[in-house]
Amino acid sequence: MSFAHAIIWLDHRDARVIRYSVDTSRTVELHSRETERKIHHRTNTIGSGHVADDHHFFDEIATAVHGVRELVLCGPANAKVALNTYLLDRHPDVARHVVGVETLDHPTDAELLAWAKKYFKAFDQLGLAPSGER
Repeated sequence: MSFAHAIIWLDHRDARVIRYSVDTSRTVELHSRETERKIHHRTNTIGSGHVADDHHFFDEIATAVHGVRELVLCGPANAKVALNTYLLDRHPDVARHVVGVETLDHPTDAELLAWAKKYFKAFDQLGLAPSGER
């Protein structure tokens, strides 16, 4: 089935991908394989104090939204920005469909879908979608 829109909510451990069209939606939950996510920077140590991004996790997300016409990335922290950067570098065919990167706390699936529908309705009304793809 072809979906017109998708919203990806993620943090560094989990992602929820909701793909939807007018009459149907599908939700996929993905989880990072990284087990240790908290590293604190200590004085006189080398390194940033942050765990590297899980590229396998980002690849799974890219696969989940392949073929979606428009998508928005959201989440509470920096993972959404890291994913966007990764998509631009490794999955440009998916990255060109990203229409926004937004901050959202921890919504339920129903709240996330309602937010996405409102977001894309406003996006489409502003005429920001590429011509021929509305």
